[in-house]
Amino acid sequence: MKSNEPTNRPASAPSAEQTRKALIGAALKLFGGKGFDGTSTRELAAAAGANIGSIAYHFGGKEGLHMAAADHIVETVQTMARQALGDFDAPRAAPPDAETAREQLFQVLERMIHFVVARPESGEIVQFLLRELAHPSAALDRIYAGVFEPVHKRLCTLWELATGEAAESEETRLIMFTLIGQVVYFRIGREAVRRRMGWCDLGTMEAERIAAIAKANLAAILAVREELAK
Repeated sequence: MKSNEPTNRPASAPSAEQTRKALIGAALKLFGGKGFDGTSTRELAAAAGANIGSIAYHFGGKEGLHMAAADHIVETVQTMARQALGDFDAPRAAPPDAETAREQLFQVLERMIHFVVARPESGEIVQFLLRELAHPSAALDRIYAGVFEPVHKRLCTLWELATGEAAESEETRLIMFTLIGQVVYFRIGREAVRRRMGWCDLGTMEAERIAAIAKANLAAILAVREELAK
């Protein structure tokens, strides 16, 4: 046992793993809302319902907790992406044909929408990401290397297989960013969408309606690219 591990824990006290998860949850919320410099360790501990010393014990300090929050985002988004794109680290099987690649693009788009719109934890993840994009730090470097770049590259590869257009062309990369951007808007503009649509909330049913429109947009783009290729 580490010498500085909290001792004499009551039977009803949270476990070490529960405390760790609570601190990461607090980090996502507070770092995303107030930024790294604007958040104190005392605030983090209070939000997690933990002893302030648990931050140093589990993460080595505020910086370590910041990076742990970034790692949590990488793990969460990779899990979601792998459901549609496969294991990033596994040996590549034979590439799919054009029709299969197109179907995968639709699946990825739908999964992204359900995650961003209907999963409660996605709000804090997106807020954290927006804060990092506005004020880049080592945490953004880790998220970019673990999520942004590999997922975007895989989507671009699918686009090439689906359309025959080069994966790393400027146009393909921009098309993928526009597809991702329309999804993210429904989280950052959530309240505006809710009010304008007259919805009480954005949940699974609303995500299905949004996905139907987004998939129709993708189908229209693919149809245009097919015509241009003739």
